[in-house]
Amino acid sequence: MTRAQLDKQPDEVAAMFDRTARRYDLVNDVVSLGQVRLWRKAVAAAVDAGPGELVLDLGAGTGTSTDAFTTLGARAIASDFSLGMLRTGVRRHGGNGLTGGGVPFVAGDALRLPFADGVFDAVTISVALRNVHDTERALREMLRVTRPGGRLVILEFSHVTFGAFDLVYREYLMRLLPKVAKVFGSNDDSYEYLAESIRDWPDQRALARTIQDAGWERVAWRNLSMGIVAMHRGFKPA
Repeated sequence: MTRAQLDKQPDEVAAMFDRTARRYDLVNDVVSLGQVRLWRKAVAAAVDAGPGELVLDLGAGTGTSTDAFTTLGARAIASDFSLGMLRTGVRRHGGNGLTGGGVPFVAGDALRLPFADGVFDAVTISVALRNVHDTERALREMLRVTRPGGRLVILEFSHVTFGAFDLVYREYLMRLLPKVAKVFGSNDDSYEYLAESIRDWPDQRALARTIQDAGWERVAWRNLSMGIVAMHRGFKPA
């Protein structure tokens, strides 16, 4: 994949993230101006996983976000379709094989999750739903593996709600973001893909409708960083 291709063929997207894995977390910190850390905290608070609960962190990448779900005694599984990301995550968690520091890392395609029906109390996916080939099918698959009454939390890039800032943000997104990634030694092709996929992603209300169409109920969203990202939450019917 030499530039952004929004048909999102899984093998090409996975290979792109494999090449990016080593510096992925560093570049994310830089290009988000540190906001990604605040977003992770907001997601962990929304998931609110308690003792004995099981959380699926889908699109987990290197697992940087996964540990936040275990602080109150829950268990969490980090799953991603990029083997390069998973291997980097296992190493950074001080583990070997498929487990890093007590967190299981599981290779999984969001369209065919390798888990039984109704096993998770919560499923979450952060800035990765855009990379899935079929959004509604993935949301239905997340619904399948969630227990009745369980919850879904999605963090995804969205549409800026403050008009005067929107032009500045889009200029940064399309022109500067890939260049910044290149300076820090990351795969700038992947960040060109990131910029274009953000630009073409549905807005907050449209994504909420898609989540509802997939079978989730009580769907709501909250904007973070003036709508640069939005956090959507829904529940599986009891």
